[in-house]
Amino acid sequence: MKAVVSEFMEEDILRDGLASWDIVYRPELVDDRQGLLDALAEADALIVRNRTQVNAELLARAPRLRVVGRLGVGLDNIDLAACKAAGVAVCPATGANDVSVAEYVIGAAMVLLRGVFATPSRLAGGDWARNALMNGREIQGKRLGLVGFGSIARETAARGLAMGMRVAAHDPFVAADDPAWTTPLGRVEPASLDQIVGQSDVISLHVPLTDATRHLIGTKAIAAMKKDAILINAARGGVVDESALAQALAAGRLGGAALDVFETEPLPADQAAGFAGLPNVILTPHIAGLSRESNHRVSQVTVASVRAHLTGDV
Repeated sequence: MKAVVSEFMEEDILRDGLASWDIVYRPELVDDRQGLLDALAEADALIVRNRTQVNAELLARAPRLRVVGRLGVGLDNIDLAACKAAGVAVCPATGANDVSVAEYVIGAAMVLLRGVFATPSRLAGGDWARNALMNGREIQGKRLGLVGFGSIARETAARGLAMGMRVAAHDPFVAADDPAWTTPLGRVEPASLDQIVGQSDVISLHVPLTDATRHLIGTKAIAAMKKDAILINAARGGVVDESALAQALAAGRLGGAALDVFETEPLPADQAAGFAGLPNVILTPHIAGLSRESNHRVSQVTVASVRAHLTGDV
């Protein structure tokens, strides 16, 4: 069996889990399309993250390919219809990075509510900004609104409830009588999208990027939010209209925002410039789901899925 890995993962887990396989571990292939296509000529498996584009062109150059392992859960970069037509299975690492993303969301919410993100540099510069920072907000009692209520959102809800937040979620694909709405820590309130947008102190996005969700949070939705609301997107770039968000933050229309994903990645300099100098924004390079622990879990789950699909050995 031959496996090609075009993006970074835990190499020791890869080689231990696929012992005796012919493994091509070259994370730089994500930026070398021709090299990737050449490497796939005799590959049975391909393992990717979110940047490698798995499309009809790639599949045509990989006649032996039978499975794509996705080191994560988003499938925007994988043409599922083309994979199905080619008889290629797609195996996301479902659940493996849920905790990492949930902790990112709650951590970002706490920092933005408290307003202390710029404190170290201010103090290091000689500014004892105690008066400016003495009215930060507590997370307890705030309303957390989740757009989408899948596994990551549910982990986020559990942490919000544990912190004393009131939690609501909008997800038309989760029935009102689904037991997921009731947790050991309290009940998550089913709500409409308008209710989430208009009533939440913290709004966290947990939806894939589709035609229906592209720019779901745009000028109209932002205008409907509380003036001091916090918006967090650790789901998919493109769900938020980044230009509209930057303008709202600059105008003081929102309390703050944390973006871990962007419509174009890496974030182009001209788009990043729209957020430059804003004191109430956290920008991170698509790392919410990445931690020492989640990288380990994601690699384990992906390797096991690929091995099981090709050999039946779990």
